[in-house]
Amino acid sequence: MSSSIRFPISSDALTRLAQAIAVAVSATLAGCQTTGQAPQSDATHTQNFNARIKQKPIWLSNQPSPQVPQDVWERMRQGFQLQDGLGVNPRIEQQRLWFASNPSFLENAGERGSLYIHYIVERLEERNMPLELALLPVIESAYNPLAYSRADAVGLWQFVPATGRYFNLRQTRFYDGRRDITASTTAAMDYLTRLHDMFNGDWLLALAAYNAGEGTVSRAIERNEKLGLPTDYWNLSLPTETQAYVPKLLALAQVVLTPQAYGVNLNPIANEPYFQVVEINQRMDLSKVAAVANIDEDELFQLNPAFKQRTTIDGPQHLLVPTSKAQLLTTSLSTMKPEELISKRSIKPVFDRDEGRDSLRPKRIYRVKNGDNLTLIAKANKVNVQDLQRWNKLSGKNLKVGQTLVMQDTRKVASKKTRVASNAKKKSTQYKVKQGDSLYMVAKRFNVEMQHLKRWNPRAGQALKPGQMLTVYLSH
Repeated sequence: MSSSIRFPISSDALTRLAQAIAVAVSATLAGCQTTGQAPQSDATHTQNFNARIKQKPIWLSNQPSPQVPQDVWERMRQGFQLQDGLGVNPRIEQQRLWFASNPSFLENAGERGSLYIHYIVERLEERNMPLELALLPVIESAYNPLAYSRADAVGLWQFVPATGRYFNLRQTRFYDGRRDITASTTAAMDYLTRLHDMFNGDWLLALAAYNAGEGTVSRAIERNEKLGLPTDYWNLSLPTETQAYVPKLLALAQVVLTPQAYGVNLNPIANEPYFQVVEINQRMDLSKVAAVANIDEDELFQLNPAFKQRTTIDGPQHLLVPTSKAQLLTTSLSTMKPEELISKRSIKPVFDRDEGRDSLRPKRIYRVKNGDNLTLIAKANKVNVQDLQRWNKLSGKNLKVGQTLVMQDTRKVASKKTRVASNAKKKSTQYKVKQGDSLYMVAKRFNVEMQHLKRWNPRAGQALKPGQMLTVYLSH
């Protein structure tokens, strides 16, 4: 007989069992929902997050950022624009050979230009002009701001008087804007830009016109058009000088690209401003300014060559000074009295030469400038204040700017003999001018004042010629 064993189950136990089964079923269903819907929920959350925050793409590159050149020659090379498509050109090769055979020409021009090249490169970059144009003053003036040509062209960029006036370069007895470093550079770039536009964006034609004039180049183009010939620079019939002018600049740029290949040693020029503009509000003598700021007087004049008498008359109300001296000069000027900055020599004598002893000489006129007084004018012209008053019927010493004074030359001829005797006490030597020389460089070489060198060689002029002989007096 079979028998079954039964265990009695209470109501509490059944309740707990039902609860456990319900929990298990709920957990199973929740697991199914999580598996099927979690990706959709996360995607929606990520999409909403990205909509609120826009991420920038990250580009991976192994190329380092370009470094700023330390040498202005290298900066210039990076901005050359006229070298493409030149190919082999015998006219360029001929000029390149000349530079390779005369390495000192570019080396000396670079030394003189070290004061100005950085400024010119920056101005060209601002206008997006080819940096080969920074070499144009090498061709024009060998970077000598006092250069003077037979055609009466003056300055770094060699402006003739009429063209200079057209581009607002004032020219007076005391100031010549064609020699002003910043003003002439602006004028040259304005002129070159105008020529570039005139010849439909062709820089070679613009350069040819800068040398020969736009009329000469335009007529050459018209001749070729009538004959059915090409009208580019290389096919135009132009003056001999202009035929060589553009190839000379292009050849010079190629030498600057690889100077070692042509035996040229270009000393590095710091890629930073050499000078700074200091505002002034009164007349000053450059020798006084140089002493105040501890600047070499000739260097200050090389930066401000437009002031022909080394006095800030008729020109802009600012000076260019070496950057390292600008703050010292600004501070000094703020504490000095106006009369401390005017030298007795700053008023140039009306009489520049001896005219004999004749008391009936023609009368001369002097126009009073700002800061003048009877004492200064009398001393500068070696006359008595009483004579000035008598000649001009002045009862007092008050003068007005613009007033004209009549005076006579009372200097003795013996003064010239005195100077000759003084020079005779010194040892004289003859110096033969070399290519690239200037009065400034010769004076530096012999450690003499440039104004003395000018006085010893009155016919030398500002623009020296190779082979020219200069007399130099040296102290025993």
